[in-house]
Amino acid sequence: MSQFYKLHIKEVRRETPNTVSVAFTIPLEFQDFYKFTAGQYVTLKLTLDGEEIRRAYSICSSPNSGELRVAIKAVPKGKFSQFANKQLQAGHVLDVSVPEGKFIFEPKDKQRSIALFAAGSGITPILSIAKSILEDESNSTVLLVYGNKSVEETIFHQEIQDLQQKYMGRLIVEYAFTAKPSGDSYFGRIDKSIVNNVLFNKHNEITFDKFYVCGPEEMINTVSNTLKEHNVLEKDIKFELFTTSSSSEKEIETGNGHTKIKVICDGDEQEFEMSQKQTVLEASLKQGIDVPYSCQGGVCSSCICRVTDGKAEMKKNQILTDSEIEEGLILSCQAIPTTTSITVDFDDI
Repeated sequence: MSQFYKLHIKEVRRETPNTVSVAFTIPLEFQDFYKFTAGQYVTLKLTLDGEEIRRAYSICSSPNSGELRVAIKAVPKGKFSQFANKQLQAGHVLDVSVPEGKFIFEPKDKQRSIALFAAGSGITPILSIAKSILEDESNSTVLLVYGNKSVEETIFHQEIQDLQQKYMGRLIVEYAFTAKPSGDSYFGRIDKSIVNNVLFNKHNEITFDKFYVCGPEEMINTVSNTLKEHNVLEKDIKFELFTTSSSSEKEIETGNGHTKIKVICDGDEQEFEMSQKQTVLEASLKQGIDVPYSCQGGVCSSCICRVTDGKAEMKKNQILTDSEIEEGLILSCQAIPTTTSITVDFDDI
């Protein structure tokens, strides 16, 4: 269950023409709540024009840094991201959830090589993971493959260059630019040919133990499929989606009737009837139940709950594993009830 605390903004820093990074001041009494693992995210909440808006943003700082910082890239018609890029300032207060998420890196006392792939703002959790590896695994090597339009639109470009200097020989960076190549960068999106060339030609002397991928769905699928063609095990590939395509949605046959639903959240139980055309999240919010959620697009894990009675199917799922689904976990923003009654528990996750 997401918990929010009001935090003051310590700094708003311009990273690219359309991206800012935002650092928060963590009061002493909240510091235990905001300890995080590399790869996690927080949800930011505020009210704009009378509408409550929540958005999930990955933490880009290192767990060792003592700083909580996220990056926010402005997207067309993105109400929150446009506001953040144009109006957020140091001293402003936002509701910030405690860190959460399953796309995580936990350092170990061993020597290994890890490949990281990112496109655009997908660099935010990947940068945190890279820092964690370099700081906490002193003998490990990191390869970062990072795609953007140009150097000017590359989030954290200078910071990555500085890390290369600091960790000479341990951090290898390969850039791919779609609009304006630079130096020895690749030209185009991160595709099968780039993955093959980087991993199995240019750096074929390195055996990589784990692969972390973050960005658009098409890039994640391309990288994952290429790795599997080279016999990389699925368990060694971790990914986090920032956007999904509508084509990945599954058609769910539902009736025109209603489902009697019991929602357990924060120890309270509420029962009501919902349309079988609604998702569990939509119906719960309509009833005024303060269930956790963020993206509402099936790309974060804020709205996970457990079905303890009845059944539901998800329109799309890129987060939960088959075993988690068998245990009854669902993404409530994607789940449609398929039985006449259902019980969902947001506390039992």
